[in-house]
Amino acid sequence: MTYCVGIEVDEGLVFAADTRTNASLDDVRVHRKLHVFEYPGERVFVVMSAGNLATTQLAVSRLRRDAEDPSAPRSLRNFRHLFEVAEYVGEVLVASQVQAGSDNPHGGINTQATLILGGQIAGERPGLYLVYPLGNCISASPETPYLQIGESKYGKPILDRIVRPGTALEDAARCALLSLDSTIRSNLSVGLPVDLALVRAGDLRVSQQMRLEADTPLYAEIHDIWSRKLENAVRTLPRFPWEPQAQATEDPSALPPLPPRRVPARKDPGDQSAQQ
Repeated sequence: MTYCVGIEVDEGLVFAADTRTNASLDDVRVHRKLHVFEYPGERVFVVMSAGNLATTQLAVSRLRRDAEDPSAPRSLRNFRHLFEVAEYVGEVLVASQVQAGSDNPHGGINTQATLILGGQIAGERPGLYLVYPLGNCISASPETPYLQIGESKYGKPILDRIVRPGTALEDAARCALLSLDSTIRSNLSVGLPVDLALVRAGDLRVSQQMRLEADTPLYAEIHDIWSRKLENAVRTLPRFPWEPQAQATEDPSALPPLPPRRVPARKDPGDQSAQQ
């Protein structure tokens, strides 16, 4: 399983993805699921993937091959509109699923995958698309300015409560990290490290990009502060009629210790038949 989230706000786009893959119940590996296609000053795209790893790696490789071939009739570099890029990526995804399926004549393996595509082409505003296994796609909207793939339910509440088109780009990025952190906390099939990328509107490049491990100070601080703030918020909720009134406290020593964070073992990339 995996979890990836893309957020579209007025200031630009946020992309965040975990890196855990499972080839079997006891074969957990780390693979990048956030892929950057950057042509500074001209266009920039980010693709995030969930599903069969062989399929997604094949699709990403085909996208890179076409983009690096000046004679390719269709590639990420020669479409004028982002929705046309989304349609093209959908076609590549479908072809990759067919190829991955034909390489498995005995069947029994699900070769489907789902992608999030976002980016900006010069002259257009940034955009965000969810590309389904059938190749069709939908875009983010002002009413729902985020898209998720993979294990989405645990990280959805923070997005629904906070993210709006007018949300600042860095605040949206913090919400994305909290969305991943909540999912990692509740589901062992999603794990660190987390890849984060920001595309600021008009930059036509990836404005900021980083990988956060369990021991990255920024991630550790966000995780701990959020946990403390949530716990303290519960203590400030209205009391039941039979309870004495209590005051909230920001003093960490007055709160019980936090439960331990789940820190997955770091493993080398491997089996391309894995499920993300």
